[in-house]
Amino acid sequence: MGSFFAGIKAGTLGGIIYVGGMAVFNVILLYALKPNVLDVIRTSYGSICGAAASNSTANIESCFDSVVAVDVPYIAFVAFFVALIYAALFGRFYDSLPGRSRTLKAEVIAALVGVNLVVFGFSGFYFNGTAATATGAFLIGWTILFGYLLGRLYRKYTRVVQITSQNPDLLQVLVDNSDMTGKARTFAATSSHKLRAKVSDNASFKGWGANGGVTLEDPKSFETVMEVNGDGSVNGKVSKKN
Repeated sequence: MGSFFAGIKAGTLGGIIYVGGMAVFNVILLYALKPNVLDVIRTSYGSICGAAASNSTANIESCFDSVVAVDVPYIAFVAFFVALIYAALFGRFYDSLPGRSRTLKAEVIAALVGVNLVVFGFSGFYFNGTAATATGAFLIGWTILFGYLLGRLYRKYTRVVQITSQNPDLLQVLVDNSDMTGKARTFAATSSHKLRAKVSDNASFKGWGANGGVTLEDPKSFETVMEVNGDGSVNGKVSKKN
């Protein structure tokens, strides 16, 4: 369990920084290695630019401008879309991901984003050895930074609640119809969730206890609404019938 919408929020801001940095780097790289780029356009990709298929300097320059103005934004758009999808999945399944470190979990997701961009050709430009080395090094470092930002932003938009039962054999705590007894779970900040006590036949429900940023609509009802505004805990109270 986790928060899909918190993942979307974290992915949106982190993704903008991620793809924005990639776009700026790609533009700088293209201009820094412009003579090499023009040679590649002239010898290998002239036909793609229509009139630029001729060897005139003006037409080749026009094709280069098209790469900067069209290809770079297109790559950034696709990269942002990929990053957003994985950020949403990160948020939704955060608590199910292996490991306890938030940063490590986010770095794994960021690595998946980077691998997908490389595999499908949206990670940058590799028109010669120098460009490939520079793009690869930048992508690795920038993807690590993206993972760090994703983890930090996700924590900003979420809260952790420890869910316990006074006696798990007699009472199970259900949150949004899922058994969360004895677990610490992540919820979106300022969110509301259905809280229900599933009590065995030989026990009686005695109410709820809540601490920290967790408040309850009706602490005495076996079924109520839990509002999460900060980190905290909720505990189901129960006693065995005589």
